[in-house]
Amino acid sequence: MSNTQRLGRTDLGISPLGLGCWQFSEGFGLVGGYWEALPREEVDAIVAAALRGGITWFDTAEVYGKGRSERALARALQAAGARPGDAVVATKWWPALRSAHSISATIGERLAALAPYPIDLYQVHQWAGFSSVEAEMFAMARLVEEGKVRTVGVSNFGEARMRRAHGALASRSLPLASNQVKFSLLDRRAERNGVLAAAKELGVTLIAYSPLEQGILSGKYHDDPALARKLRGPRRFMPAFQKRGLARTRPLVQELQKIAAAHGASASQVALSWVVRFHGEAVVAIPGASRVKQVEENIGAQDLLLSPLELRRLDELSRAVR
Repeated sequence: MSNTQRLGRTDLGISPLGLGCWQFSEGFGLVGGYWEALPREEVDAIVAAALRGGITWFDTAEVYGKGRSERALARALQAAGARPGDAVVATKWWPALRSAHSISATIGERLAALAPYPIDLYQVHQWAGFSSVEAEMFAMARLVEEGKVRTVGVSNFGEARMRRAHGALASRSLPLASNQVKFSLLDRRAERNGVLAAAKELGVTLIAYSPLEQGILSGKYHDDPALARKLRGPRRFMPAFQKRGLARTRPLVQELQKIAAAHGASASQVALSWVVRFHGEAVVAIPGASRVKQVEENIGAQDLLLSPLELRRLDELSRAVR
């Protein structure tokens, strides 16, 4: 697998795997509180390990701890000695209870939080704002034209909204770089609802978040169900982590482990390799990490080459999960 590929039809080059930075929220806020706060030293070590391992881009958001994740990422990049431009930085504007005017009104806060690093990819985090898709895209286009951000993407957009976003930006001679959606071996809605097909048609990169289903596809909760009972936060109560949920996904996880053993790899690495290889370069992924060991393991997926037979076998078992 090539170490870099183009982000959509932009001139940005990215690695097949980025690092999702939701876990850097310092446990703050409704969204950021999903994860326990990580020590600053651990965040610094995770980002440094990602850079050493060839990860070239990092995805954060305003709503991840109300800027805390952005600031933590900037501090960690500086601690690792990364200069502006050494890594691609992506963040997101939160539209809930806001209009498109907020995009320009708050860009200064985003730039300050990430300083000295520029915003390479600025995304609308989800679709539920007060303004139309077109108004949001025109506001984003103005930021590009003013040199405040480099490229524009969306997140959690369905096919129709993604097409509208693409059209609005095209009218300003700009590409829609990406659409960030939940996608994994256990969540393949993007294949069924037209999002992936449209993204391929339009030259939009699909960014897969939760590609390991928050750890389910690692197999550790199947091997030791007691670990799920020790979880803190909402995951402990999610059906996927309960006895019935683990039984439902066990055949797929066992196949991941079987393939992993044949490659001297881990189930997580196999699951990530499938996400970024099954559809060629149409899909990239942003697994998160709460420990250095996790990001180092994720990095190994970039060089793991699955055979066509292995890719198809996982495809079949994935579709069979109900």
